[in-house]
Amino acid sequence: MTRQEVLEKTKKVISDCFPDMDVNALTEDSIINTETAIDSMGFVLVICKLEALFNVKIPERQWAKLQTLGDVVDAICKRLPK
Repeated sequence: MTRQEVLEKTKKVISDCFPDMDVNALTEDSIINTETAIDSMGFVLVICKLEALFNVKIPERQWAKLQTLGDVVDAICKRLPK
């Protein structure tokens, strides 16, 4: 799976969780908790759905380090089987 495919699927999950959000306006540099207004509980929901979708596990201690959409995509890509 390409990085672009991971990005698009990640945006789809965000859109499914927050239907009022314009995910097309999100860039990889978008800061998730400030520019998207996703609170901590919403972020946990998104991460859990992404882990299930991609069949990966992102350690909870790393969640706080995921600031931007690109950070989330990188964390998923790093854990995908080669």
